Amino acid sequence: MRSMRTDVAFGDVNWSTLKSLIPYLTEFKARMGLAILCLVMAKLASVGLPFILKHIVDDLDQSSDLAGLVAVPVGLLLAYGLVRFSNVLFGELRDTLFGRVTERAMRRIGMRVFRHLHALDLDFHLNRRTGGLSRDIERGTNGISFILRFMVFNIVPTLLEIGLVIGLLWWNYHVGFALIVAMAVVCYVAFSVIATEWRTGFVREANRAESNSSTRSIDSLMNYETVKYFTNEEHEAEHYDLELSNWEQARRKNRLSLFALNGGQAFIIAAAMTSAMVLAAYQVADEVMTLGDFVLINAFMMQIFMPLNFLGFVYREMKGSMANIEAMFGLLQETPRVEDSEDCSELRVSKGSIDFRSVSFCYHQDRPILSELSFSVAAKSKVAIVGSSGAGKSTLAKLLFRFYDVNAGAIEIDGQDIRQVSQHSLRKAIGVVPQDTVLFNTSIFENVRYGAIEASDEAVWQAIRMAHLDDFVAQLPKGVDTVVGERGLKLSGGEKQRVAIARAILKRPHIMVFDEATSSLDSHSEQSILEAIKEISGQQTSVVIAHRLSTIVDADQIIVLDQGKLVEQGSHEQLLRAEGHYAHLWDVQQREPDSTS
Repeated sequence: MRSMRTDVAFGDVNWSTLKSLIPYLTEFKARMGLAILCLVMAKLASVGLPFILKHIVDDLDQSSDLAGLVAVPVGLLLAYGLVRFSNVLFGELRDTLFGRVTERAMRRIGMRVFRHLHALDLDFHLNRRTGGLSRDIERGTNGISFILRFMVFNIVPTLLEIGLVIGLLWWNYHVGFALIVAMAVVCYVAFSVIATEWRTGFVREANRAESNSSTRSIDSLMNYETVKYFTNEEHEAEHYDLELSNWEQARRKNRLSLFALNGGQAFIIAAAMTSAMVLAAYQVADEVMTLGDFVLINAFMMQIFMPLNFLGFVYREMKGSMANIEAMFGLLQETPRVEDSEDCSELRVSKGSIDFRSVSFCYHQDRPILSELSFSVAAKSKVAIVGSSGAGKSTLAKLLFRFYDVNAGAIEIDGQDIRQVSQHSLRKAIGVVPQDTVLFNTSIFENVRYGAIEASDEAVWQAIRMAHLDDFVAQLPKGVDTVVGERGLKLSGGEKQRVAIARAILKRPHIMVFDEATSSLDSHSEQSILEAIKEISGQQTSVVIAHRLSTIVDADQIIVLDQGKLVEQGSHEQLLRAEGHYAHLWDVQQREPDSTS
């Protein structure tokens, strides 16, 4: 059994995941170039502001008369306003230009994950946790947006600005200012990295608790009827509350660790700014620096440490985002067990014959399901497969549809091994009415049309009539526009099966598989559906998997399975005369009073 990988977000963060994002950024090269140009212009304006402010203060400090006080710095004041506006304008242009790049990358990656999930085999989806999976995808796409926007246009520019400011302070002023800034930045980054790594475990624990609580709630709500059948509302609430309690505890640890991180960062910033201001005050007192220089140092310190403080937040969030992205990309690392071969061809159905040749299969090594099974289904014939529960009947349908590949032997359609043809062409040639019918939360009409999305309204209505669904929809206030509810819960089992049959009829495949297609129908409805199946069977190859033997007495051939092996085959009359396994099953069902109800 495959192990789920949706918990990859809780392992060590793999920063090489960033490489996977690069191809999604190359679609808008010109737009990215303009965004980077705006970034450079914004940073130049940002660094220039303190120098303009210095000259304004010095000019004001040196002016003794009122006229000079007003006239001298006017040009500088206007320049200050223009540069500040340019800083904001270029920043907004940068974000606007790059927004398109981010949104398109999210769209492309989201579509890739969606397609990949549909390409994975049935085994993966039988073992998935729908709630946790959806949260991984949601957090992953949001994480991509965060990483692209903040790393590209916040982290790298901030580090460049810090380097530029340290160089300017070293060149123009006392070396102590540059050392204070450099030491503060090193201490701040080191503390942030160490503390963030320490609290990353709490972030992962909170994510895990959130996924578990989401999975629990969705699983419970999807099984609403079962909960009601067994009056287990309080049991579900207690389990959900337990998951929420775990989430609450994880969030509390996360919050307290965040307090410690923020407190340490604030102390480093306060200590650095205080040290720089004390040194600047002494320099002004010794007349080594002007009052304007003091204001410049203060402006630079604020200008550096405000984004640096934000940089700490960005780094923390990036760690969480990287974990989320890795979880989503972990889904892309899942490989389907059933894949098309490199030289596969399209299935060409000329007749519709099916051959099972020494087929063996097991879901687990210690539990064989089918063993050396061989039989043939003639073109346009109706073949029934019967046997006790666990005999492997439904497994045959899954193998024919290639949800799984056989462990040994081969399945052929018109002489073509289904492993050598594309899955798309194979499944397009087969229509299936499953035992457990699941419908989309849309109208009855659209659920039927799903069998052939391009079909005309008249074709859909014809399928509805052939499935004897028209009398039922005529009784509904909204008719075929009636919404069936999530997974079709607003319809009865029999009504859902008739919708499924209509959908399969509309597909008009070469081969039809009915997997307990009448198991939820009453006797009257069953007879109507059997007539529809009989009508279809004359035009297509039909494989009917049945528990109720009364529904398949007209089959051209009946295959009897027992513990994964073929024990008998023949027509209904031939098998009764043989007085073997089939005859015994028939006698047992005939003695059951509700066998046909």
